[in-house]
Amino acid sequence: MSDAQYYGEPKPYAFSPVSEPEYFEGVLFRRFVAFLIDALIICVPIGLAALLIFVLGFVTFGVGWFLFGLLSPGFVVWGLVYTGLTLGGPHSATIGMRTMGIEMRLWYGAPMYPLLAVVSVVLFWVSTSVLTPLVAIVGLFNSRRRLLHDLIIGTVVTNTEERAASLRRYR
Repeated sequence: MSDAQYYGEPKPYAFSPVSEPEYFEGVLFRRFVAFLIDALIICVPIGLAALLIFVLGFVTFGVGWFLFGLLSPGFVVWGLVYTGLTLGGPHSATIGMRTMGIEMRLWYGAPMYPLLAVVSVVLFWVSTSVLTPLVAIVGLFNSRRRLLHDLIIGTVVTNTEERAASLRRYR
């Protein structure tokens, strides 16, 4: 048995920016707006919890304010759960991404899975905190509009099939 048969043939890229440019048209801007929507979805419940803890502190004569220590871990857990369930779900997109008509796939077209979605968001935040300008600038200089963490974990963000089909009709 040859190595190619044992390991399988290498998978080609699923989306070509040359033959199928509609999959990448406007993706960086849509990705930014989707990020803002998702940040709102993650931050609003945490803000409401902070407000509840603030009021609870007055009712309990300051004892409730010790719960503020749970907000930071709660924020991280909620963000990871949200990403794992939405980006790692059947649509391969967070709510913000679905709103903007984009999705994240593996480079060969397979859908995301929860663990890779969590790794993606952790790598995004780590790379953003260390290399802030490079994370966004990388997307401007490659034809698939992949950001730094996309290149590292082998993912690509494209327009959904419905959006790509509508862009195809206008060509």
